[in-house]
Amino acid sequence: MSRFSTKKGKGSAAINTSSLPDIIFMLLFFFMVTTVMREVTLKVKTKLPQATEVQKLDKKSLVSYIYIGPPVKSKLYGTNSRIQLNDTFAKVDDIQEFVAKEREDRDEADRKFITTSLKVDGLTKMGIVTDVKQELRKAGALKINYSTRKGRAKK
Repeated sequence: MSRFSTKKGKGSAAINTSSLPDIIFMLLFFFMVTTVMREVTLKVKTKLPQATEVQKLDKKSLVSYIYIGPPVKSKLYGTNSRIQLNDTFAKVDDIQEFVAKEREDRDEADRKFITTSLKVDGLTKMGIVTDVKQELRKAGALKINYSTRKGRAKK
């Protein structure tokens, strides 16, 4: 008589996981390289106005931003428009010092190409924007850009 063995207890073959760490590290490096960290924490609301004739800036690394708008925490800071330079609220008088510091942080060859971009809320009064522009003129920052959203042309 012959014996027949049954194949009990044998399941499917195990999945080969030897390349799994390589895949995980490759994804990790991909996300580390492509992710851009936010440089400034916004303390003012800036709903930018729409414009039809919009141009992109060539080198964003040579742009200094000034934010103007109502504070995010209106109960704490009020509802009037405020100026934000980097991560702090500022007065109009602080703009010349801000421009000088931004120039010092850049290479000497790039200093003449620095552009100051104004990100102004659409409902902000022009008086504060005019004051900021006057201070920028006194500081010698004559390249000014207004940030906007791209809109449709009205017919």
